[in-house]
Amino acid sequence: MNARERMLARLAAHTMNIAETIGDMDAYIARHNRGPIPAIGRDLVACFRDRAAKLSSDVTTVSSLLEVPTTAAAYLRERNLPVEAVCWPELETMDWRTAGITVQARSAIGSDLVGITGAFCGIAETGTLMFLSGATTPATVSLLPETHIAILPASRVVSSMEDAWVLLRKEFGKLPRAVNFVSGPSRTADIEQTVTLGAHGPYRVFIILTLSE
Repeated sequence: MNARERMLARLAAHTMNIAETIGDMDAYIARHNRGPIPAIGRDLVACFRDRAAKLSSDVTTVSSLLEVPTTAAAYLRERNLPVEAVCWPELETMDWRTAGITVQARSAIGSDLVGITGAFCGIAETGTLMFLSGATTPATVSLLPETHIAILPASRVVSSMEDAWVLLRKEFGKLPRAVNFVSGPSRTADIEQTVTLGAHGPYRVFIILTLSE
């Protein structure tokens, strides 16, 4: 066996070990009992709104997706913010033009000031948004612009982070390259222990909950 064959044999063995490890992990998760989880109550959406607001997110509820563009436009204008935005490709066909917002469906760059995204789900316990990376859900749109507008169906609010992971495995079967959790605007207290928003990401997060899709 030459060097090339030895290297390929080692890689093949390593790949088999990874597959076996993943199988063992899935089996462990399936049989492992959950630890204690705080009682959230029956109204997950109300809990999510309350927790998200305490994290300095702005939250509103609309009846359907049709109301999202005008709601987003009103939010931007009330704060004298730009009405030009980047968005996820799946959101490009919404009626942004009538609402007065100009959108481009692409990944965000440093000069983009407003980003509009969906979200995989919301976590009621912490008021957190969960995002999955992918070709149609570029992470930069939620991380780079100063203002992040997130559209979340109320039906996608789950009780706990444990439930969020269960939902991910149920719907996708495997993890994406990256999973991001957003709990309000970016913040830091590194300088003189004073909390500053927008240190490593958006200054503001506006969550639009939709009651129907």
